[in-house]
Amino acid sequence: MKTDPAAVFQARVAKHAALADPARLRIVDLLTLGDFSPTELQGELGMASNLLAHHLRTLEGAGLATRRRSEADRRRSYIRLAAGALDGLAPGAGLPAVRVLFVCTRNSARSQLATALWRQVSGIPAASAGTHPAERIAQGAVDVARRHGLDLSGRPRKLDQVAGEGDFIVTVCDNAHEELSGLRGIHWSVPDPLRGNTEKAFEDAFSDITHRVNDLAPRLTAA
Repeated sequence: MKTDPAAVFQARVAKHAALADPARLRIVDLLTLGDFSPTELQGELGMASNLLAHHLRTLEGAGLATRRRSEADRRRSYIRLAAGALDGLAPGAGLPAVRVLFVCTRNSARSQLATALWRQVSGIPAASAGTHPAERIAQGAVDVARRHGLDLSGRPRKLDQVAGEGDFIVTVCDNAHEELSGLRGIHWSVPDPLRGNTEKAFEDAFSDITHRVNDLAPRLTAA
């Protein structure tokens, strides 16, 4: 009988051991929705910082979570679920949403791409907005969308002109997330492709958002 190679088997053992702890399982459940700073996780879990740090080290050591530095406040980091960490194990649907609203600072790239991708995979309506919208959608975002068969049309819009009651809000920009610290919703810490403003930067952002959209869509139900 064919079995997993020893290294693969041990990696599976580490993941199952990490998930066997109720606190770590709760952290992973939260990470299936979006990214959290350690401080935000403390607020969600009511857990002491030293205990949370222990759980996060265990999850990272098991290959279940990764972290990256915030592009806004460099003292802050965001924890995210590692790619493919929970294939076949993620929680099922159950979160109601009237509409999904993707938010970034300029509403010129990441939030526009997320909205277009969402409309491909879900019947729940989607829109996008910015905290400080740009004059137009970034050309790099238009180009990467076109390469993948999507059309980005319209103009960037301001958050307070778009947001509505019952929106399921997803911030896709560290600056917007940290500016809107009291806003209920989830966060995806997607690096700003305009920083590099290269084809690769926009392709990386498109790939990241695609995976996240595909992971979140089965979790939401129409309210």
